[in-house]
Amino acid sequence: MIKLSLKTAATLLLVVVAGAAEAQQKYEWKQASDGKYQYRYVASDPLQSRFYTLKNGLTVILSVNKKEPRIQTLIGVRAGSNNDPKTNTGLAHYLEHLLFKGTDKYGSLDWTKEKPYIERIEAMYDTYTRTTDPNKRSQIYRQIDSVSGIAARYSIASEYDKLMQGIGSKGTNAYTSFEETVYTEDIPSASLDQYLAVQAERFRMPVFRLFHTELEAVYEEKNRSLDNDQDKASTAMLEALFPTYNYGQQTTLGTTAHLKNPNLKAIRNFYNTWYVPNNMAIVLAGDFDPSTVIEKVAAAFAYMQPKAVVPYKPAPEVPIKAPITREVVGPDAESISIAFRLPGSEEASSQILGSVVSSLLSNGVAGLIDIELNQQQRVQEAGAYYFGLKDYAVLNLNGLPKSGQSLDEVKALLLKQIDKIKAGEFDETLIAAIVNNSKLSAIKEIKDNEQRASRLMSSFIQTQGANWLDQVRRLEQMSKVSKAQVIAFAKQHFNNNYVAVYKRNGEDPTVVKVEKPVITPIFINTEASSPFLEKVLAIKTSENLPKWVDFNSDMKISKAGNADLYYVKNVDDSLFNFTYRYQMGRLNDGKLPIALEYLKFLGTEKMSSEDFVRQFYKIGCSYEIKVGDEETSITVSGLQENFDKAVSLFEELINNAKEDGTAYATFKERIENSRANNKLDKSVILRGMTQYAIYGAQNPFNFQLNQSELDQMTGSELVSLLHKLKTYDHQLLYYGPLDMTAAASSIQSIHPVQSSLAKAPAAKIFQKKDQQANEVFFTDYDMLQAEVYWVRNTDVYDAKNAPLVELFNGYFGGGMGSVVFQTLRESKALAYSTFANYESPVKTGQRYTQVAYIGSQSDKMTEAITGMNELLNNLPKNPALLLNTKKAVRQGIANERIQPDQIFERYFAARKLGLNEDPRKNVYDSVEQLGFNDLETFAAKYLKNKTYGYCILGAKTKVNPESLTKYGTVKELTLAEIFGY
Repeated sequence: MIKLSLKTAATLLLVVVAGAAEAQQKYEWKQASDGKYQYRYVASDPLQSRFYTLKNGLTVILSVNKKEPRIQTLIGVRAGSNNDPKTNTGLAHYLEHLLFKGTDKYGSLDWTKEKPYIERIEAMYDTYTRTTDPNKRSQIYRQIDSVSGIAARYSIASEYDKLMQGIGSKGTNAYTSFEETVYTEDIPSASLDQYLAVQAERFRMPVFRLFHTELEAVYEEKNRSLDNDQDKASTAMLEALFPTYNYGQQTTLGTTAHLKNPNLKAIRNFYNTWYVPNNMAIVLAGDFDPSTVIEKVAAAFAYMQPKAVVPYKPAPEVPIKAPITREVVGPDAESISIAFRLPGSEEASSQILGSVVSSLLSNGVAGLIDIELNQQQRVQEAGAYYFGLKDYAVLNLNGLPKSGQSLDEVKALLLKQIDKIKAGEFDETLIAAIVNNSKLSAIKEIKDNEQRASRLMSSFIQTQGANWLDQVRRLEQMSKVSKAQVIAFAKQHFNNNYVAVYKRNGEDPTVVKVEKPVITPIFINTEASSPFLEKVLAIKTSENLPKWVDFNSDMKISKAGNADLYYVKNVDDSLFNFTYRYQMGRLNDGKLPIALEYLKFLGTEKMSSEDFVRQFYKIGCSYEIKVGDEETSITVSGLQENFDKAVSLFEELINNAKEDGTAYATFKERIENSRANNKLDKSVILRGMTQYAIYGAQNPFNFQLNQSELDQMTGSELVSLLHKLKTYDHQLLYYGPLDMTAAASSIQSIHPVQSSLAKAPAAKIFQKKDQQANEVFFTDYDMLQAEVYWVRNTDVYDAKNAPLVELFNGYFGGGMGSVVFQTLRESKALAYSTFANYESPVKTGQRYTQVAYIGSQSDKMTEAITGMNELLNNLPKNPALLLNTKKAVRQGIANERIQPDQIFERYFAARKLGLNEDPRKNVYDSVEQLGFNDLETFAAKYLKNKTYGYCILGAKTKVNPESLTKYGTVKELTLAEIFGY
């Protein structure tokens, strides 16, 4: 077996350590001032982060990145499900939802009139919580429902979303976890003043309006989690791992019993306790002047008053002295999960060593699990990951069994890899490779505002930013980790002190859903707006002009031998992406994706498959294969200094791969097991059902080898297909720091292209069907909810429709402010998730498809379908929403910057649609002239009173297929019909 020489690895390690030694003199906390405000920063921080603490204790963290005129914003509170009262779990998450409902200044038509009803609702919920008699509870809830309907007439639904849409924000969302609740927006830089005005008001005096419909959305979210086998396994693992801490004793969504007994007074108390400035942080990452921004933030949030906060700190967990096992049951594929409890983020050395051990086990490429279990196909799939919390961390090992393999066998194989680390049975040079690849990840992270902001917020949540120095010098600390330290750490922490969760396949009789309460659909004022909204949108902002991609100047085309070379220069860093692009995919040859998957397990006469994996990882490079319907791309990427090595390595592999009978036999067994597992996965089943409805019985989804074809397939024909790939017509794409001439020369020497290239086999063509009559496609699946898709195929693609399609999607069903979301979730409380979209094809000559979706409790499915059909048949008119949507479309384009490494993708996508220029230009120039009449005409032509294919996934015990005949002719789809095997 050929390995990276110790000399080469030692040199790599010396380079990293030398850099770390130099950096050790630079990485330290320092103080600075931009005039009025003092801040701290870590010298040589690549993110150039500034940490401010305002007079009231509010933390503000700023990180400048000028790549595009946008800012990723996060507002975080150091309070999550850990802080929920034992008697009212789920409060932090409830509150997260309610922080979108407005204050006394926005979200209300008349706060003076609305307030008494809000107070009555709060009092009734308090009584409801303390009442145990079922009949009295029902009576109280009917009163709540009645008063809520009156109160709703004074509210303005989703005015927060309208505000954010109006200022050009995208990614409006929030999340709650164990230790935090974080509110997210991605805004144009020019809209910062408007954003701060809204956020300062948002946290001033939130009003918990429209509570009982939002509560129903939380119920739906809980039921979705109960339908998710991995969520159930994770909950069981945490319960056993943390018998004292709320990490394991309280789920973020809360218990079913507590969800049935919400208490608005308890939620208000939670807000008053934890939402105080000395327990909150604002993180901004993007294009701005920090000295100006800090003044604006300080002024906007000066009203906040600090309050003493008692941190959550229970007694330490008692050490686990013997393995603990748990079992969960559900319809998805079987799996095993093994978890070890480790020290948390406040112990930097443990965090570093835990991360290194995790990467030694599984880094997705060359870890012990990657090589010993995945590469050698000893299990269906396996991995490991480390996640750190404030007080503890967890190392998780997980695996799926092959056909005929028991979970205990997978468990033994996983634990054996831990034993190897404890015994020192790993190559020490792998630690250096881990550092090298971490360096690569750090380079990529710098470009991304969301990753910047997320890392900074995590530091605040865990240590109020105190550990940022450790985060910045992480590579330095990792580079000094020795093999002896890893062994000692593993021996100390990984013994019989684990929790093992067996996820079995079967029906779970213990799941109890959150029952549907009686909710009368409320009237929502969707067209009204508050004076506050008008004031915010009137704030003067500078306007960014769009920047179009010019395919003629931003990208160059030349030759590398006989192949076309598409070139874009990387002027930012030392990374490269090199892609082989073939005009053939799985519809051209059904065996192509299988052959390229098989490649992972092959070697050559010179090197084993394991050698190839290790070599790529140790030089900080990788390759990625994507096989589409009619296109395949193979991208080699990494550090430019190793370009020749990486591309030559891949060429050696694909051109000289040799058949391996043993590997092939196991590979084919794993294919069959994977196909069987897909039939247990509801998301995959739904995808197949929609394709069946769009195309018919023969469709792209089930265009797969049948069992006979799979049995007859041989490893030699797959290897032959791999060797033949270079003879097909293809293009070469280079993004990197080399100039075009040097790149072409280097590529030509490594990848010589023969003078005559073959055309790809003709692709199998599937035509979208006409939905001439309503059809219902039903599949039985053991779940609490029912999920419904509507599909209807319409006209052939026309580029002129792009502005209208973009506007219609945003207005009708594309976001939280859309008609669909506002009606079905906010007004009628029928779903947690719902959307509708008029989907454009990716190629000329193909047809559009109207798609709609709603996931609801099974006993609300009829109402949900009726509600969606009403919207499809009668497009509501909302002038304010239309104006906001048009503005959002234009702002989104104006503030978007296509990064150089995205130009190839944009170019080829445009070409497939017959376009020669940036398609966004047409949308930007035309959308402003469109009005509601255009939307109404569009909806009448393509949606109103049309026939649809309904795809319904649910349990027969809860959804009777015979009851679905009112929607159309019912066909129960078997898994064989859906999957084609």
